[in-house]
Amino acid sequence: MSARFVARGVVFVLLLLYAVISVYPFLWMASAAFKDQFEVVAGGNLIPRRPTLDTLAETWNELHFFDYFLNSLKVTALTVVLVLAIYAAAGYAFSVLRFPARKALYRLFLALLFVPGVTVLLPIVLLEHKLNLLGTHWGLILPFVNGSAPLSILLMTNAFDAVPGELREAARVDGASELRIFATIYLPLSRPALITIAVLTAIPTWNEYLLTRVSLNDPDSFTLPIALQNLQSGAVLHYNVLMAGALIVVVPVIVLFVAAQRYIVNGLMGAVKA
Repeated sequence: MSARFVARGVVFVLLLLYAVISVYPFLWMASAAFKDQFEVVAGGNLIPRRPTLDTLAETWNELHFFDYFLNSLKVTALTVVLVLAIYAAAGYAFSVLRFPARKALYRLFLALLFVPGVTVLLPIVLLEHKLNLLGTHWGLILPFVNGSAPLSILLMTNAFDAVPGELREAARVDGASELRIFATIYLPLSRPALITIAVLTAIPTWNEYLLTRVSLNDPDSFTLPIALQNLQSGAVLHYNVLMAGALIVVVPVIVLFVAAQRYIVNGLMGAVKA
């Protein structure tokens, strides 16, 4: 019994140490956003001696972060909506409908999980150039939607597999169409999976830098990650301004994740069980 208690204690200490190491950079970033440049450079405690909101206000206003925020919000929202609409329907097809090569096509989508996104960056840029999408927000949205396909289809297919087939049969007997069954029975019962996909799509889309940097060239269309990178382009690097910009970028993602955490856990557990 004592050995088991000691083992649990060691695990707890290690996890606590890992948590502190992981959280410290974020705490330092948040702290620096409320300090002036001199206090950040001087170092010291995480708690600011003279906390101020001037840095956040200056970063938001003078660097036009609101415009970049709206661009990021537009790209992220449209991506999430398209992902949910397309891959919920795809998951329903793979789970419920029967058509030739269904299993082979499903496995092909799952195989794409193991393809690094950077390996298809050049083909995407060349294709966007031919389609006149390069430099537009749709040139970001469509690749993001496509890149979400493997995981989204996996989660939605497994979520729909967990829905009892008797419900569909009863609805068919009552004369319900396939679209009505999908919209009124399957979608409401798969809400945790839908929310999980929405969050797992929104976070990387909001934070995406590489494709955004390659694709966009008009400052009016820049998103927050590019705006954050531009904060480092001056002759003098103001760490407090840079950390304030990073805090502005990351806070919406944290709020979204915390708000949907319960649904994410349920959605992932449902996928594993299926």
